[in-house]
Amino acid sequence: MESQKKNLLVQFTERYDLPQQLQQKGLYPFFRVIESDQDTEVIIGGRKVLMFGSNSYLGLTNHPRIKQAAKAAIDKYGTGCAGSRFLNGTLDLHLDLEARLAAFVGKEDALVYSTGFQVNIGVIPTMVGRNDYILLDELDHASIIEGSRLAFSKVIKYDHNDMNSLEKMLQRCDRDRIKLIVVDSVFSMDGDIADLPSIVRLAQQYDATVMVDDAHALGVIGGPYGKGSAAHFGLTDQVDLIMGTFSKSLASIGGFIASDKATINYLKHNSRSLIFSASIAPPAAASVLAALDVIHDEPERITHLWEITRYTIAALREAGFDLGNTQTPIIPIFIRDNEKTFLFTRQLLDEGIFVNPVLAPAVANDATLIRFSLMATHTFEQVNRAIDTLSRVARELEIIKPQHECCR
Repeated sequence: MESQKKNLLVQFTERYDLPQQLQQKGLYPFFRVIESDQDTEVIIGGRKVLMFGSNSYLGLTNHPRIKQAAKAAIDKYGTGCAGSRFLNGTLDLHLDLEARLAAFVGKEDALVYSTGFQVNIGVIPTMVGRNDYILLDELDHASIIEGSRLAFSKVIKYDHNDMNSLEKMLQRCDRDRIKLIVVDSVFSMDGDIADLPSIVRLAQQYDATVMVDDAHALGVIGGPYGKGSAAHFGLTDQVDLIMGTFSKSLASIGGFIASDKATINYLKHNSRSLIFSASIAPPAAASVLAALDVIHDEPERITHLWEITRYTIAALREAGFDLGNTQTPIIPIFIRDNEKTFLFTRQLLDEGIFVNPVLAPAVANDATLIRFSLMATHTFEQVNRAIDTLSRVARELEIIKPQHECCR
């Protein structure tokens, strides 16, 4: 009996074998299995590894107050809500969290979604119509890009953090239509900060609306409590929408949008990723509330995060690494070679250092990098150990020059 011919989709997926090729070479750098909690040290393959690939900027995922809050929420509410916020999935816990988040970022109201990705794919297309405009920084996060793809409006990209480019794009827009500028406040790979003052100035000049994605800014910039980019620049009243996630500094999972009451009311009744998704689980919501308490009570975490960030950036540059324009605990170490980035990642893990590679085709082959990120719970001893290892392996792979050459 002749075997049934495989359909076109199966034929297409079977041709994709890049992961298998990398696995055969021992270079596959993704889905590495962690056998412990998320801390400055994790267990991989039964051994301790220093973690420099986490987004837990304040190191709160193991905080006893936050874990206890999650357990208490399970005892009271159970493990899930079994429905969407729109119907049966709204708890008093969610309303408490939304009020706290709105106050934290200085807005009238807030709306909690089940992930940060769903915030962007739910808010962006809901805010604009067919003849309106979305203006994006070319390095905006994938969730922002996907949100713009769901809209029927015109999508225009401007050069990264280039305000002349943004102004040229605004000049192309019909002044009588909605113009939504959506920008990462801290860029997740390069670690630089958006020029929010200039963006706001241009938005006012061209009658545009500004939405900032503060996923990597909350708990990091914005005063002693890390209230985000608008607070950092003193522009809270002039930024229209503030988006944030819970999976970074806030030690949980979920996301939110904060704005004026009319905008939040509109989103509550029109944003499809909110209406048609199950609501955030009770322990996740309770964790964020507890994390906000800890941030308020332990501002020394942010102080230490910035002390160790400044130290690490200076030390890595002194060692000869190319760090681009980073200004934050997100430190890109540019390798600018795909194969060497694979090798560097693997050898670092062999040496007990976990970092994240950013590779082609996600970036150009000459822009590949290692994303080295810091937590407030890292010690200077851990950082020094990591820098020593990075420098030695980088010299072996000829990523940086030998010490005597770079110090002439």
